[in-house]
Amino acid sequence: MAAETTISPKYQVSIPKALRDKLRWRPGQKLAFIPKGNGLLMIPVPKREELVGIARGANVDDYRDRNDRY
Repeated sequence: MAAETTISPKYQVSIPKALRDKLRWRPGQKLAFIPKGNGLLMIPVPKREELVGIARGANVDDYRDRNDRY
């Protein structure tokens, strides 16, 4: 889905409604801006509660410990 917008004189950008609805972005939600080549990537910043249990079930075999450093 391609969409365009214009930077306002105050350097503000409106996110087109079709994209906001598709991505389920809401007012007040925080976004991170990551530079990528000549553009940027906007991704939502997860809340702390959303990160709980994210590593549950991770394979910890062959986990490096401080004992294997020189």
